[in-house]
Amino acid sequence: MTEFCRKCQCLHAPVALPLSLPAAFALPPVAANVSRLGVQDFLSFPFALSRYLLYDVNPPEGFNLRRDVYIRVALLLKTLVKREAWVLVLPPWGRLYHWQSPDIHQVQIPWSEFFDLPSLNKNIPVIEYEQFLAESGGPFIEQVYVLQGYAEGWKEGTWEEKIDERPCIDQLMYSKDKHEYYRGWFWGYEETRGLNVSCLSVQGSASIIAPVLLKNTSARSVMLDRAENLLHDHYGGRDYWNTRRSMVFAKHLRVVGDDFRNKYLDSTDEADKTHYNEDWTQMKVQLGTALGGSYLGVHLRRKDFIWGHREDVPTLHGAVKKIHSLMEIYKLKKVFVATDAIEEESEELKKLLPEMVRFEPTWEELELYKDGGVAIIDQWICAHARYFIGTSVSTFSFRIHEEREILGFDPKTTYNRFCGEKEKNCEQPTHWKIVY
Repeated sequence: MTEFCRKCQCLHAPVALPLSLPAAFALPPVAANVSRLGVQDFLSFPFALSRYLLYDVNPPEGFNLRRDVYIRVALLLKTLVKREAWVLVLPPWGRLYHWQSPDIHQVQIPWSEFFDLPSLNKNIPVIEYEQFLAESGGPFIEQVYVLQGYAEGWKEGTWEEKIDERPCIDQLMYSKDKHEYYRGWFWGYEETRGLNVSCLSVQGSASIIAPVLLKNTSARSVMLDRAENLLHDHYGGRDYWNTRRSMVFAKHLRVVGDDFRNKYLDSTDEADKTHYNEDWTQMKVQLGTALGGSYLGVHLRRKDFIWGHREDVPTLHGAVKKIHSLMEIYKLKKVFVATDAIEEESEELKKLLPEMVRFEPTWEELELYKDGGVAIIDQWICAHARYFIGTSVSTFSFRIHEEREILGFDPKTTYNRFCGEKEKNCEQPTHWKIVY
């Protein structure tokens, strides 16, 4: 029986498309000339032969959860390109909860600011939104599907995958203008319009929506709003890891992180045995071969986690006590801390932890890298530490786990988290082993 894992938002067993889908959602015949094409072939397709998949995520969701949603949508695209020529349009970044730096323009940010597009394209065909606008002949998205749950909810028991076009449960975040076009957020592009908007109730993995896109709509461009409602098809499998490995950080951010490691933490790839191949398809590292820099890497999530009175989040004094213990065990004299702590807590942390090193950008650097780039630099430095400890159920920490898995660290030095002061059962993070 397939079980749904609330921790990883995935199904732990392969699930076939439901047999109960309406006939109108049935998959079309495979076009032989399309099914034999690879990613590079799709990249050279003219507009007349391509269909465009766009998506967005619930506005409050953070940077690292959105990275996880990308993996889910990328696996959906892999299903689609087996039948037709589809290209994924990358949703511009902006207006995220943790991006609170004042006086910094952080809207309509292209993916190339944070990730290496050629690396993404070695996995699936992707383009930036600006390229979509140039190719499609105008700022119009033909069909917008707003994904939602079922009004009746899900009853505990056997998991059932299903999808239906239903009336919208919540008030739509789109409104018609005088020309009968739909206006919405659309990543801050005010000129963008939707031609049609409807709601799909969905319960299941990302591939469940493939029949809808292939058969139930002829729209050249289709957007899936609230794409976080789609679950992983095969969390932790080869396709998952290929997509995750393809999410190579932009080189300019990695260079900044490497320079910081070298200057302040006496850490280099040669000394730390963390050699990196720019071509992720050629990088296959045995776990346990990476040594890491002679410093402790820490992610200490604060703000909304402590406001929510989570029992698995330590006090500052509790965290510092654990940090000193680990530094003594592993004979480390420096600790790199990535944290979203408010200014008062940061000052207290400096007093309690004089060995602490942080990446604190100037205003000019912040304007250049943006909050998202600074977060990536923090993750990159944490990923190269001798030992890493993160925060419970934080996607920021999860992404560091994965980066260290890719680099070849011993799992014992990676899958660790702080425990709450009163936490009775301090369960450590699960080791999701890389699959090549």
